[in-house]
Amino acid sequence: MNEILKLLEQDARLTPEQIAVMLNRDVDEVRAEIEQLEKAGVILGYRAVIDWDKTDREYVSAIIEIKITPQRDRGFDYIAEKIYNYPEVESLTLMSGGYDLSCVIKGRTMKEVAYFVANKLSTIDGVLSTSTHFVLRKYKYDGVVYGVVEKDERGHDFI
Repeated sequence: MNEILKLLEQDARLTPEQIAVMLNRDVDEVRAEIEQLEKAGVILGYRAVIDWDKTDREYVSAIIEIKITPQRDRGFDYIAEKIYNYPEVESLTLMSGGYDLSCVIKGRTMKEVAYFVANKLSTIDGVLSTSTHFVLRKYKYDGVVYGVVEKDERGHDFI
């Protein structure tokens, strides 16, 4: 199982036939195992990693740290569910340290992100404070390196 998951994590385009050859296994067995992993919720989806900076799409990405008061009998999950249901939210994780949740959102402009924080996120009961950090550039995300750093004739980095 872990071998299949590792291969799919590296390249979600691999077919069951290709995986079977790579692992020296029967293709029907691999296909059945993948279907079982999908049904069990181990494999949640397949997606391409896109460097949006190389397209004409304009957007702003921000990481928002959130302090919350856990809800009685519900803990962090109740507020987390309210937050992750907003379409702007790309990811939400519970973390240790000075803040409880880390939220990544995308918007068309900084003003749109600020509006989300002020009028949607901060108004949720149990949200105590937020700290917003705008992403200026991605170097590596989800194991994928963005852009290739090259040196010019003077030895300076450029992309």
